[in-house]
Amino acid sequence: MTARPVKHSLTLRGHRTSVSLEAPFWQAFREIAEAEGKGINQLAAEIDEARGVSAGLASSIRVYVLDHYCKPG
Repeated sequence: MTARPVKHSLTLRGHRTSVSLEAPFWQAFREIAEAEGKGINQLAAEIDEARGVSAGLASSIRVYVLDHYCKPG
């Protein structure tokens, strides 16, 4: 497994963008999207909409994944 980020293209509200995440984060992000019945583009768009202007999309996705797996219960 490599620690280098892997770049993938996403479509957010009709616009293409590239996001670089480490492979384990991509895998977890896909699993979360599937569990929520969403595509990764839809989930990324929701995260993008909710993030503050000071946070990048890749960082926001990482935090979303961590919050998902670290929340109590």
